Amino acid sequence: MSSGLLALLAVIPIITVFFFLVILRWPAKHAMPIAFFVTGIIAFFVWETPFNVIAAASMKGLSTAIEVLFIVFGSVLLLNTLKQSGAINTIRQGFIDISPDRRIQAVIICWLFGSFLEGAAGWGAPAAIVAPLLVAIGFPALAAVMVALILQSTPVSYGAVGTPILSGVQSGLAGAENVAVEVASLGMTMDEYARMIGGQVAIVHGIVGILIPLFMVTMLTFFFGEKRNLRAGFEVLPFTLFAGISFTIPSMLVANLLGPEFPSLLGGLIGLAIVIPLAKKGFLMPKSTWNFKKESEWDPEWTGTLKAEPLTAPTVSGFKAWLPYIVMAIILVITRINALPFGNWLKTLEISFTDVFGSEISFASTPLFLPGFIMVIASLFAYVLYSMNKNSYGRAFKESSGMIAKAAPALLFAVPMVQVFINSGAGNELASMPIVLAEYVSNLAGGTWPLFAPVVGALGAFVAGSNTVSNMMFSLFQFSTADNIGLNPAFIVALQAVGGAAGNLICVHNVVSASATAGIVGKEGLLIRRLLIPLAYYLAFSGAIGYVYFYGFGFNIGTIIIVLIIALLIFLAVKNRKGKE
Repeated sequence: MSSGLLALLAVIPIITVFFFLVILRWPAKHAMPIAFFVTGIIAFFVWETPFNVIAAASMKGLSTAIEVLFIVFGSVLLLNTLKQSGAINTIRQGFIDISPDRRIQAVIICWLFGSFLEGAAGWGAPAAIVAPLLVAIGFPALAAVMVALILQSTPVSYGAVGTPILSGVQSGLAGAENVAVEVASLGMTMDEYARMIGGQVAIVHGIVGILIPLFMVTMLTFFFGEKRNLRAGFEVLPFTLFAGISFTIPSMLVANLLGPEFPSLLGGLIGLAIVIPLAKKGFLMPKSTWNFKKESEWDPEWTGTLKAEPLTAPTVSGFKAWLPYIVMAIILVITRINALPFGNWLKTLEISFTDVFGSEISFASTPLFLPGFIMVIASLFAYVLYSMNKNSYGRAFKESSGMIAKAAPALLFAVPMVQVFINSGAGNELASMPIVLAEYVSNLAGGTWPLFAPVVGALGAFVAGSNTVSNMMFSLFQFSTADNIGLNPAFIVALQAVGGAAGNLICVHNVVSASATAGIVGKEGLLIRRLLIPLAYYLAFSGAIGYVYFYGFGFNIGTIIIVLIIALLIFLAVKNRKGKE
């Protein structure tokens, strides 16, 4: 069978997901079972993947899906605990005191607080935490999920204390002879080489990510504003650029001076410390306050089962209201730092399965180490802190369990589908479907590969639901491709990691889990369609940066893309400013 036909067959599972979710607008709970069976059929009949391998990969996917559901449950339980206790009113009032403008709130909560959470937890948890928090302070559920998912881009490369670089890139490259030769020629260890790549990743993210807050607010005002235009978003252009720089510059410095463990975590904290005090003083604040229409006038499509309660007078102090989130963040951080013993303590409870169904597939779960468990601990802490009664906590638990039940059908098929896709090359002579796809594209691209390297990373994150797994899967392929065409392999791997981070914008299980926390299961296709806009920007801009890095500025495709992006930004800013005048 020709490589072109194999590549065409390999892309069918991805096309299936897009066809049913994005084009036909089916809910994920209906689309993903079909995608799972299509993937299994292609793996069995075309790739000749043994049935026991398909079954084992599916079991591994089920295990991961249960872990994701646990994270979602913990996130929603913590929020519902704060709602039942009344502490959420204090949090809402606190954001209103910073600024009643919903655009400013979205940037501070998603971009800065969300980036900090990404650095501490990763694995889709930040969107699952931020989305219901936005709903609780008065955002429409659909808007909350959309802007929460946009944060799953720039900070993702350093999520969970640098896991996508330290575990993803490093383990993806380790053991390969061509990599060992390159590393030795530079006089580095493998760890030093991975950290160098992590620094390059931060530079690309630092350039591209500056505009992500602008995407948050313009998409918010365009899709959910009363007049549905970009003008209200561009009104806060100076603030969004300021917030973008307040995260990206500290993140770049931390990545290149301290390593990949803390760029997102410290970048988010530093950004919050810079932006919030100045925002309170009115620095770069818009002259007019932007808000959603009255809730009674919202499109029914915007809302779900989770709704904001009427704002009442705060009953607890600001510090006390935020304390459960602070406790959660502290526990997440200290259990993710390898130099401290706390993470290993939580990992002592391990549920492992080896050589499942006689295959070589093994997997393990450490439930106490999952962010979901830590969120449950924070919820119990809140129960004690606010002296709640059992009935109110029981209501929080019941509401959270109901949301998980609605999210489960989609995730219990989506993640096994991914694992079958990734493991399709086990037990046969063909490479797995994603590798076949990537190799075919690289053969077509040739010297223009820097433009496509981020796309492959995004593809890996979309199908695997993880930047870490995408880097594990494709880092060696990217390195070897760069080596073959005479390009610096380290920077190509960096572009892979950047694309893998951006792919989290649309990966199905992130979209499903964030939607579930906000109570809008069934809108996944609509969200993915909209999120393709910032994803296209991220991949085009980072690919163009890579092209210019290798071939310089001049009359080439990389320079043209960069100029077009900058020109479009200036045009829109000027047009909307004139429209306002």
